[in-house]
Amino acid sequence: MGKGFYIRKELAVTCVVAAVAAVAVIIALSVVYAQEKSKNEVTLPFTAGPDATSTFSPTPSTPKEPWMHFRLPDSLAPVSYNVTLWPRLEPIADNLYVFSGHSTVVIRCVRETDLILIHSNKLNLTTFEGHHAKLNGLNGATAPTLTKTWLEIPTQYLVIQLSSPLWAGNMYELFTQFTGELSDDLGGFYRSEYMEDGVKKVIATTQMQPTDARKAFPCFDEPAMKAVFHMTIIHAHGTVALSNAQNTLIDLIQTSFQPTKIMSTYLLAFVVCDFTYIGTQPGADVLVRIWARRKAIEEGQGNYALEKTGPILKFFENYYNSSYPLKKSDQIAIPDFSAGAMENWGLITYRETALLYNPAMSSNGDKEWVVTVISHELAHMWFGNLVTMKWWNDLWLNEGFATYVSYLGANFAEPTWNMKELIVLNEIIGVMAVDALASSHPLSSNEKDIMRPDLITELFDSITYSKGAAVLRMLSEFITETTFSSGLHTYLEEFKYKNTVYTDLWKHLQMAVDKAGIPLPRPVEVIMNRWILQMGFPVVTINTQTGKITQKHFLLDPDSVVDTPSEFNYEWFVPVTWIKNGGAEQQYWLLEKEATNEDMILNTTGWLLANIDMKGFYRVNYDSENWERLLAKLSSSHQAIPVINRAQIIDDTFNLAKAKMVNITLALRTTKFLSKEVEYMPWQIARNNLEYFFLMFDRSEVYGPMQAYTKKQVTPLFNHFKEITLNWTKNPEKHTDQYNQVNAVSLACSAGVEGCKELTTNWFKEWMKNPANNNITPNLKSTVYCNAIAAGGVQEWDFAWSMFKNATVASEAEKLMFALSCTKQPWLLNRYLRYSLDPEKIRKQDATSTITYIANNPIGQPLAWDFVRANWAHIFNNYGGGSFSFGRLIGGVTKRFSTEFEYKQLLQFKEDNAGQLGSASMALERALESTMANINWVAMNKEPVLEWFTSEPFYK
Repeated sequence: MGKGFYIRKELAVTCVVAAVAAVAVIIALSVVYAQEKSKNEVTLPFTAGPDATSTFSPTPSTPKEPWMHFRLPDSLAPVSYNVTLWPRLEPIADNLYVFSGHSTVVIRCVRETDLILIHSNKLNLTTFEGHHAKLNGLNGATAPTLTKTWLEIPTQYLVIQLSSPLWAGNMYELFTQFTGELSDDLGGFYRSEYMEDGVKKVIATTQMQPTDARKAFPCFDEPAMKAVFHMTIIHAHGTVALSNAQNTLIDLIQTSFQPTKIMSTYLLAFVVCDFTYIGTQPGADVLVRIWARRKAIEEGQGNYALEKTGPILKFFENYYNSSYPLKKSDQIAIPDFSAGAMENWGLITYRETALLYNPAMSSNGDKEWVVTVISHELAHMWFGNLVTMKWWNDLWLNEGFATYVSYLGANFAEPTWNMKELIVLNEIIGVMAVDALASSHPLSSNEKDIMRPDLITELFDSITYSKGAAVLRMLSEFITETTFSSGLHTYLEEFKYKNTVYTDLWKHLQMAVDKAGIPLPRPVEVIMNRWILQMGFPVVTINTQTGKITQKHFLLDPDSVVDTPSEFNYEWFVPVTWIKNGGAEQQYWLLEKEATNEDMILNTTGWLLANIDMKGFYRVNYDSENWERLLAKLSSSHQAIPVINRAQIIDDTFNLAKAKMVNITLALRTTKFLSKEVEYMPWQIARNNLEYFFLMFDRSEVYGPMQAYTKKQVTPLFNHFKEITLNWTKNPEKHTDQYNQVNAVSLACSAGVEGCKELTTNWFKEWMKNPANNNITPNLKSTVYCNAIAAGGVQEWDFAWSMFKNATVASEAEKLMFALSCTKQPWLLNRYLRYSLDPEKIRKQDATSTITYIANNPIGQPLAWDFVRANWAHIFNNYGGGSFSFGRLIGGVTKRFSTEFEYKQLLQFKEDNAGQLGSASMALERALESTMANINWVAMNKEPVLEWFTSEPFYK
C-alpha cells in the first residue's frame, strides 16, 4: 500500500536529500562493522555468577556498583525516542548481514544523578571524542560533560559517567549511533529467509519480548519505562517498511511513521520486506491488513485471518467496554519466528502457521489455531499493551489473561465450536500435570527473584499461560463473567498507558463485586492470593457417607520434597461446585483444611459429582462407594454425566493413582465406558493418559495386552466414524467430531484395527503416484502421513521430505515435518536429527520441535537424547540460550525416562552443562523430578497393570 502513496514533488525532493545524507553517515558505520564485530561480539550466557542453573534464585550477593544490577535505577525516565534504522538485506561479506542507525532519546531526570545507564546488547557504538554517546540539555537545561563511557557486558548496559549531576525535573537528550548484526537468531532485529520461485528472499523483522529491544538500539528496556517512539526506516527499492504506527511519509528509500502511543520497548516492532497484503475497505474504523509472502496472499491464505480479525476486535471492544486504542492493526506472517505470535502494538507478528489458513490443505485444527492465536494477540492490545505489568514477575497477568479471554474471542468468532469448553482440554488439564510437581513455581514471584534475562525467559511457560488462564477462568466463574468484565473496564480506564501490579486488578474486581452485590466468603484479593502466590493446587476429597470434605496439596509424587515455603501452608479457598444425582448445580466454599457439608451425604443409591465442568483448578477424590456409583453410571448411562466431567473423571483418577491416592485399576476402569463413547473430550483425555502407560511400558511385556485393550475399545469408534463419513468420503459436521475422527483413525491404526493400516497406506501411495494431487482430507493428513511413513521405508521418507521442502503452505510443511519423525528406520531418524541443526534444511524456529518429534518415537528417543547431549553446546550457542522452546526440548527428549540409569544420565547432563542451560534450567529440574516419579510409578504399578489387562475377558 505504501508504494501507492502520493507525495507532493517538493516534499519528495526534500525527503530524498535528507535520506541520502543519512545514508552517507550510516555507510561509514557499516564499513568497519565486520572488523569491529570480532572484537566486540561476546557470547552472552544468561548468567551472573555461579548460580546460573538455579531456579528463581536472586543474584547471590548485592552488587557494589549500579551497573552490576540487572534492574535500571529510578533516577531517569524516557519520554520519547527518535530512531532511524537501515537494515541491509544483502550480505556485506561472508554471509554477514548488518543494520545501522542512530537514536535520540529524550529523558526526564526524576532524581538527581551523575550516572546514565541505558541498555545496549551486541551493538557496536560509534564514539564521539572518545565517548559512546552525546548528551544535550533541553528547555534551557545545561548538560554536564561525559567523563567516561563503556559497555558493561554482563548486565547489557551502556554506562555513562558524568562530570556533574543531572537535575531532577530537567529534560535531556542522549544521542547514539551504532551498527549491529542482522543475524538469524530470531531475537531483537533479525533476518528471516525464504525461497520464492527459486530465489532466496530476505526480510528484516523483530522480536523484542522480553529483553531484546536493546539489540536493536540503546534503550531503557524495561516494561515500566514507557515512552513514545518516532521511527524511521531506510530500505531498498521494491520493499515496504512497517512499524507499530501508521506511516506518514514514504519516498524512494525512507519511510517515517507517526509517533506511537506511550508504550513499552518490548512492544516495538518494525519489518522490511517485499510482502503484500489484503485489508479492510477504505473508510473502516480500524485499518486491518494481513501481510504475508506474495504467493500466500495470492492463494488466499490470509482471507480467514482478515475475516475474523474485525469481529474479534469488536468483541473485545464490547468485552472491555473500551475502544480499540489505535487506528490500524497490521498482522504479518513471518517465515522464521520463534514464538507463536507477538502482540506488538499495531504490528502483530506471527508464525505463518498461526496466521495463514488454506482451506484446501489446512485442517480444522490449523483453523482453530489461527483464530485462537489472533484472539490471544488482540486481547493484549488492551490487557498488556494499553495497561502493562510493572515487571516480568507478573507476566502471568498478561499471558494468563490473554490465554483465557482468547477462548472467549474465538468462541464469538466461531460460535459452533464450543471453544469455552475446549479451554479445559487445551490449557487446564495439561498444566495440572506440571503444577503437581514439587519443582513448579507460583504464578507471581517476587520482583527481586526475577532479574536476569534467562530467569525472565523461563517464566514463558505453561504455568504462566495455562494456569494463569485457569485461575482467571475460575475467578470469572465465581464472580460471574459480567462482573469480571465490569472490573476490567474500570481497571483499564484507571491505568491506561501506565503500569500495574496484580493487586491493582484485584482492587477493581472487588469494586465490581461490591457493586453487583455478589456474596463472597473473603475479599477477592484474599481468595486469589492463595492461587497465585503459592504453587500447586489442592485435591479435594469428599466423603459422601459422612459429608466430610478435606483439601491437600496435590503432588504427583507424594514422596517428593517441597522446599518452596508458602505463607498459606499450601491451603486454598476452594469454590467447590457439585451436583447430586444429576440435580441442580450447587456451590460450597471450602475455607479450611477440613469441613463438613451434610448436604453432600448420599443415600444408598445416589451419586455425587464435584467440580462441574472443571470450573475450579483442583482435583477431586471420593470415598470408594461414590467412585463405584460413578463407574456404574458411566457404564449404564454415561451421558447423564456432563461431557467435561466424563473427561475429568478419567483424568482425576489416573493422576490420583500416580499420587498413590487410589488404586491404578480404578483409573483403568474409568476407560471401559469408552466403547460406547463418541464424544471428543473423554476420548482425548483417555488417550493422553494411556499415552503415559505406553511411554512407560512400550519396551516391556505390558505393551501387547495394552494394545489388545485399546483395539477392543476403539473399534466401535472407528466404525462409528466410518459410518457417519460414508466410508471416509466426507468430513464430520461437528468441529469436535472432526477431532475425534483423528483419534479414531490414529488409535485404530496403532492398535491394529482391521482395515485401518491399509486405508492410510493406500491413501499415501495414491499421493505418491500423483504428487500434484493430494486427496487426503486435511484433518487426517498428520495421521495418514505418520502411519504410512512408519509402515514404509526410505522411498516413503524421501517422498515426504521432498514434499516438505517444496511445501508452500506452512501448516502442510508442519504436518510433514512431524510425520518424518514416525519412521522406524534408525538410520533415517539419525539423518533427520542431523538435518534438524542445518538451517538450510530445517528452519531454526523448528529445530527443537523436530528433535522433540523424533524423541516421541520409541525408536528415536534414545537417538534424540544422545544427539542433544552430543550437540548441546552448539544448540545453546546457535539457537539461543534464552529461547522459549528450550524447556520444551528438555521435556520432550526425557519424558520417557523411567530408569535409574536414565536419571543418572540427566544428573550428569546437568553437571556437564552447568552455566550453559539458560532457559532450560527449570525444565531440567522438572525432568529430574518426573523421571524419579516415573521410576517409582513403574516399580509400583507394572505388575497390577499387566494383571488387569491380561485378566480382561477380551484378552482370554
